[in-house]
Amino acid sequence: MIRYIRRAAAFCLVLLVALLANAARVQLFEADELDANPANRRLSIARYEQPRGDILVDGRSVTGDRRTGEQLDYERTYRHGPLYAPVTGYASQTYGTTLLENAEDSVLSGTDALLAPLPLWNEFTRGRQPGGDVVTTVKASMQRAAYDGLRGRRGAVAALEPSTGKILALVSTPSYDPERLSGTGSAVTGAWARLNASKSLPMLNRAIRQTYPPGSTFKIVTAAAALDARVVTDPGAATDTPSPYVLPNTRTTLPDESRGCEKASLADAVRVSCNTVMAHLGTRVGLDGMVDTARRFGFNDSGLRIPSGVARSNFDTDMSEDQLALSSIGQFNTTATPLQMAMVASAVANGGDLRRPYLVDRVTTHDGDTVRQGGSGPYERPMNPATAVQLQQMMVDVVESGTGGNAAIDGVRVGGKTGTAQHGVDNSGIPYAWFISWAEDPDSGRPAVAVAVVVEDATAERADISGGGSAAPIARAVMEAALVK
Repeated sequence: MIRYIRRAAAFCLVLLVALLANAARVQLFEADELDANPANRRLSIARYEQPRGDILVDGRSVTGDRRTGEQLDYERTYRHGPLYAPVTGYASQTYGTTLLENAEDSVLSGTDALLAPLPLWNEFTRGRQPGGDVVTTVKASMQRAAYDGLRGRRGAVAALEPSTGKILALVSTPSYDPERLSGTGSAVTGAWARLNASKSLPMLNRAIRQTYPPGSTFKIVTAAAALDARVVTDPGAATDTPSPYVLPNTRTTLPDESRGCEKASLADAVRVSCNTVMAHLGTRVGLDGMVDTARRFGFNDSGLRIPSGVARSNFDTDMSEDQLALSSIGQFNTTATPLQMAMVASAVANGGDLRRPYLVDRVTTHDGDTVRQGGSGPYERPMNPATAVQLQQMMVDVVESGTGGNAAIDGVRVGGKTGTAQHGVDNSGIPYAWFISWAEDPDSGRPAVAVAVVVEDATAERADISGGGSAAPIARAVMEAALVK
């Protein structure tokens, strides 16, 4: 009898060991796979069992949460949702997260180790802390000025503080209310379908995710390259450029929309926006010089994050001479995001020093204790300080006596550059209106803000009037908001 009991005990021991081995296999080796299984709702239930942290603008929350009374207990709410959608993105129980809601998800959801009271606390407890808060660099008055200025037209605005790289406004219109995507059910899926089917693409973040031909605003980059390469030593001296200008190695003539471009100086070419002079100067700088200057301004950088990813602005690295001429005036394959062109204006305003743009000022616990400080280091030095000073004066002349008069602010030194982006088959589409600018603080003399505006559905009879008429007033309103103490 004892022998049979021993055998039974041994068999039970084997079963126990097998059970423990299987439990270890499931918990140690298959845990990640099981967690990721779409049929496993435990992670979703845990994710939404507490409120998310908030995203703050000017110290006030622009997000919130509400109880659902369902298995997924909390869903996201948004204050002034369409206004801040290009900053916050959405946090949806159905469709996931985007933009800041995605880039700072671990903080907002409470899983980030920075929020734990002790190192490795979350790993041992497999729990989460109350959601932390993300404090943005956005200034509410500037965001509102940009949003109201666009008036729902297709377009975007990006504004930076040149000395720090802080993003002060990031607007894209037409926009959408991210709260409509927060929960689950037919209302959410219906809203998703309507937003994605809309021809106006309201969920496209045009400020950082859409690239446009920058048109004449790119002439600031070309002017910087020409001055740094010593192709131009005196911005006020006449050039040898005819108008119209025959593109190199072709019979194609490039005309000017403006008068007075025949052999115009660099300063006049920027002020009244001469295509011929700037295209010719681009070819004289040469492909390598233009590519290098564009790169230092931020073009061709596919890794820029703010912390959300930013679309790559393009300046081709392999072109024929005639293509280089067109690229040097913001045509051919040259494309840029509004944020990129705000970086161009920022570099000029800041004496040639370009700071890396950023959107998060700091991250705090639910109780307000800072656990990560934002900030930015230098990005590049696109031009010599002396070149920046010369370009500053040229951009001031654009506003004071050129095509950018609508951006002028009484008692404030403002620099700007108009632009038009041709598009469509045979340039048949309505030109995109561009304006880039900066304004100095009258009290300190330091650059207060750099702005880029693009309006897709602007109308005008003449190229640069489009940027000066449609986009410059929006830039002026944003700069005025930046200057209010």
